[in-house]
Amino acid sequence: MLTKSAFPHEPRSALLGSIPHLVQSRREFLWRSGGGLGGIALAALLNDEHLLGASPSVQPGVHHPPRAKRVVQLFMAGAASHLDLFDFKPELVKHHGQPSDFGEHVEAFQNGLGPWLRPVWDFKPYGQCGKLLSEVISPLGDVVDELAFVHNMVGKTGVHSQATLLQATGFDRPGFPSMGAWISYGLGSMNENLPAFVVLPDHRGLASNGTKNWDSAFLPSQHQGTIVHPDRDQPITDLFPAAQGDFVTPDSDGAAVPLINRLNRLHAVDRDDDGRLDARIRSYELAARMQTAAPEALDTSDEPAQILRMYGLDHIPSSWPAEINAAEETVYFAQKCLAARRMLERGVRFVQIWSGNDNGFPRRNWDSHEDVQRDHGPLALGMARGAAALIRDLKQRGMLDDTIVLWTTEFGRMPSSQGGKGRDHNPYCFTNWLAGGGIRGGVSFGPSDPWGYKPLDRSQPTRVYDIHATILHLLGIDHTRLTVRHNGIDRRLTDVHGHVIHGILKNT
Repeated sequence: MLTKSAFPHEPRSALLGSIPHLVQSRREFLWRSGGGLGGIALAALLNDEHLLGASPSVQPGVHHPPRAKRVVQLFMAGAASHLDLFDFKPELVKHHGQPSDFGEHVEAFQNGLGPWLRPVWDFKPYGQCGKLLSEVISPLGDVVDELAFVHNMVGKTGVHSQATLLQATGFDRPGFPSMGAWISYGLGSMNENLPAFVVLPDHRGLASNGTKNWDSAFLPSQHQGTIVHPDRDQPITDLFPAAQGDFVTPDSDGAAVPLINRLNRLHAVDRDDDGRLDARIRSYELAARMQTAAPEALDTSDEPAQILRMYGLDHIPSSWPAEINAAEETVYFAQKCLAARRMLERGVRFVQIWSGNDNGFPRRNWDSHEDVQRDHGPLALGMARGAAALIRDLKQRGMLDDTIVLWTTEFGRMPSSQGGKGRDHNPYCFTNWLAGGGIRGGVSFGPSDPWGYKPLDRSQPTRVYDIHATILHLLGIDHTRLTVRHNGIDRRLTDVHGHVIHGILKNT
């Protein structure tokens, strides 16, 4: 976090003795750094030292009063079908089985341009808003009045790896920080004993691009996502000594940590310009603090029975059938959602939950080329149960008002069929939904065309830059001002694009 010293235990002058020309205060460094977040960080530092008369309505590190202070992102890896979940199209029902005709040349990823395919599940209205949802995600009907659907999302590519990076980082190629890393860099954590950015991958493995989806890239590396597996006996890899390290005792560990910290600080004295070293030291110090904080945050044994029941975690079978089913998917996704809530309420700034991995067959991701019902069914029901429980839980704790929930995927799926039961990639139109933290619930924004093939108004699509700009806006950040100079360019999460989607925001 920019507002805290990397070496809080000992003044630098004490380490350097009487070598004044090597002493540069952190305040001087931030003042001279200029541009990007240097000014914001300096303001935060001065505020910590009670030397800046900041307006009480605007926090250090933000550009305007925030509506939210934390984010949880639900990412469906493999491309979830908007047509079978959220975006009902009567024309597909009416013309089911007839030859598809898009009125233009279509470049399909796997030539999935068969007959029109109706939604594989029926839809019905939910909530006071009357939003039509697929029966497979019916649990979301209980919270649909909290959700804002954006149906005219458009991507740049139908390739999973590029499209996933685009949604995660704002760029369709590697080398750029994820949204979570940007938010960690701009705002930091609200708990120094836990990371600002936590990632909960699918239990079967990582999605396309692997760890690049939550990389910090050219930002300091302490802002990359920390991987947590709530379903494992050791949720955080290497947080504690391995079994063969039985010679490590609490006393020896307690004596070693201060020594290592002092050696790190001495080593850093003559290396002020090495950001990697500073980030590594911060990471080591955080890991030491997490040994106490993380187990408590991930231990759900103190959760009341009604909370476990709400998440569907009140009864977990000791063994599962060979065929993966909706009950198992509910448990795995709900475990992540409950862990996310516990971390968010303890000060984690950004939590990313993944559903679906990049390998294995039959498919256990959302890439339903062969059979939408088979692939989407268990995943969709498990996601809906966990997501609905998370939203209800946040709301009853008073946290939904300042927590943004974002549901996304890399692109949608075609209204035409592939092999009779599947759907091909559709980067031309898909759906996101948001809830909480300043979002106006019970609304649908940006309709798609009658087939769900492209936005109804092709001149004004919604892109990932607009989603990112809106989230930063709700966090109190102007997306055009959150910049870092890299390779001669002022880089930002939204590249050179992005507009706040005011149509889904509550009135201020």
